[in-house]
Amino acid sequence: MHPRQPEIIASLHVTRPFAAAEDVAVETRRRIDFIKDALRSSGLRSLVLGISGGVDSLVAGRMAQLAVEQLRAEHKGPRYRFIALRLPYRRQHDEADARAALDFIGADHVHYLDIAASVDALGTRLGALGVLPDARRDPVRCNIKARMRMVAQFAVANALDGLVIGTDHAAEAVLGFFTKFGDGACDLAPLSGLVKAQVRRIARHLGAPAHLVDKVPTADLEDACPGRPDELAHGISYAQIDAFLLGQDIDPRVAQRIVASFDASRHKRELPLSPVPRQP
Repeated sequence: MHPRQPEIIASLHVTRPFAAAEDVAVETRRRIDFIKDALRSSGLRSLVLGISGGVDSLVAGRMAQLAVEQLRAEHKGPRYRFIALRLPYRRQHDEADARAALDFIGADHVHYLDIAASVDALGTRLGALGVLPDARRDPVRCNIKARMRMVAQFAVANALDGLVIGTDHAAEAVLGFFTKFGDGACDLAPLSGLVKAQVRRIARHLGAPAHLVDKVPTADLEDACPGRPDELAHGISYAQIDAFLLGQDIDPRVAQRIVASFDASRHKRELPLSPVPRQP
């Protein structure tokens, strides 16, 4: 085991391995209850989430829908609702998967908004972006897309008295594989602490279609390479990341690469810097 593994596992509050099917059921119920408590205690009435077609938003979306359905039954009224957003940049290459995810989730309301006009308009107004070489420009545009999607989600949440759900989990958090103030911005993150395989097991427990559960993960943000797999982007497999986070021995070179990514992305997981001393 890498000497930093225990510290990193603790800091990300990694969920213990599922030993049996009942563990998956218990953890799923616990996270649905968390969503219910968060919405009920907020005094608001809506949950908002962007649905991409990947397993993370699939699971978070289905748990959100179940949470509001249970709240409606408990309170005997229509107060609570879940709003799913589709926010593609032009034509998404895996649009069929996104629509299949929406069918499975069964959201109370679905809204579609192509973010291309907003992203492109901002891009053309940024002189600093225009002078960058393609290799530098594409990552900046990726972050603009992720942040524009979160702007849209918070706008809908503001308008409809809602909370924005995020889909970050331990296997992404450890590498900082999310956009700061983009998909990393949210009001509640019900997948926190899970490794990728656990997200998939919860998806199966919820009855999700197998082709969505086992789909190759992709952020689908790059202009030059749409649909590029996450594992290709960061050069490490989710199986290796999961093993590291579950305290297992992995190739020392891979472990060191994960640790280096964790350290380099620390700023994404912390509050903004300020002159006020932080609590230990």
